[in-house]
Amino acid sequence: MRGWWQELAGLVAPVDCAGCGLPRSVLCGECGAELWGRPARRVRPDPVPAGLPPVYAAARYEGGVRSALIAHKERGGLALADPLGAALAGAVGAAGRSGAGWDVRGRRGPLLLVPVPSARSAVAGRGQDAGRRLALAAARALRGSGTSARVAAVLRLRRPVLDQSGVDARRRVANVAGAMEAVRGAERLWRSGGPVVLVDDLMTTGASLAEAARAVTAGDGRVVAAAVIAAAPRTFGNHRN
Repeated sequence: MRGWWQELAGLVAPVDCAGCGLPRSVLCGECGAELWGRPARRVRPDPVPAGLPPVYAAARYEGGVRSALIAHKERGGLALADPLGAALAGAVGAAGRSGAGWDVRGRRGPLLLVPVPSARSAVAGRGQDAGRRLALAAARALRGSGTSARVAAVLRLRRPVLDQSGVDARRRVANVAGAMEAVRGAERLWRSGGPVVLVDDLMTTGASLAEAARAVTAGDGRVVAAAVIAAAPRTFGNHRN
């Protein structure tokens, strides 16, 4: 029940920049530059979890970008979905322009953006599915730029997982190993649709993205890349761009 009144409040009340607090600005120019000011880049955690596809990030997870992501996900900053979704679309586009991308001319259907699933309890507590909202905003931005794309929210958690924050890379992999699965009927979507790009708001160790890739592949889906809005700063130095 939280979502509708938060969205209404965003329409009628002045808001401050989610990145730095500048009055009457959902996202100020300076914080927006942190998000969109540089081309999205390939990022690589260390160590790399088995099965991780090529990952592209729009920005580093620091400063105003970090504050904006937290505001959207944890504090219901719904007005941030479109600017954050545009950044995510930029990361998807960077994956498509790389050697790890997809053959636009040869694919059968639209590009499928598959969000990494959140626990039901987390979605209920926040009053929104933040990952799906960002994926939908990214798909709109991609279609607006001429790329056929749709969201396929077909992954779910089949067992409880612990909160990943504060857990090292090895334990994160163990925490999510085998935890995701595709819903019934996803196989038909893979056969009729296009290639899959996994999308999420943040990558730190890559464990969740690797598990999502395993779940899609197990159902005969074709994962070509992953895209995130932000990644841990250390991951930007582990791949030559």
